[in-house]
Amino acid sequence: MTETVKPDSLVTLHYRVATGDDTELVSTFDSTPATLQLGSGELAPTLERCLVGIVVGERHVFLLEPEQAFGSHNPQLVQRVGLADLPPTATPELHGLIEFASPAGAKFTGIVREMDSAAVLVDFNHPLAGKHVRFEVELIGIL
Repeated sequence: MTETVKPDSLVTLHYRVATGDDTELVSTFDSTPATLQLGSGELAPTLERCLVGIVVGERHVFLLEPEQAFGSHNPQLVQRVGLADLPPTATPELHGLIEFASPAGAKFTGIVREMDSAAVLVDFNHPLAGKHVRFEVELIGIL
């Protein structure tokens, strides 16, 4: 019986994530393969779903629409934050990340899209929201 990836498999694989125009974001093909526990948050759930059912030795390329990948860009998740309202440890930089904590203690990160002397415009969307994603995998083994 051929072994296939399940939603909770521990896998060793090479993978590459790129934008729809093939701008590479991360790749293991020229280095050591990755070993990942599916379902543990090591890989985005949307990418994990692509792996389920793959057989050892197979290589696949998945072309994902924004809604299949990291969702559409939500303009409501872009907010202007006054410099005085930033976390005390934040040092805002254009295109830099700022981590915020909710009143309940959950942490969330935003990207600084614009800044001026009084405020920063922070985008809390996933950096790949609204983008087509190319996900390429070669399954080496299931442990």
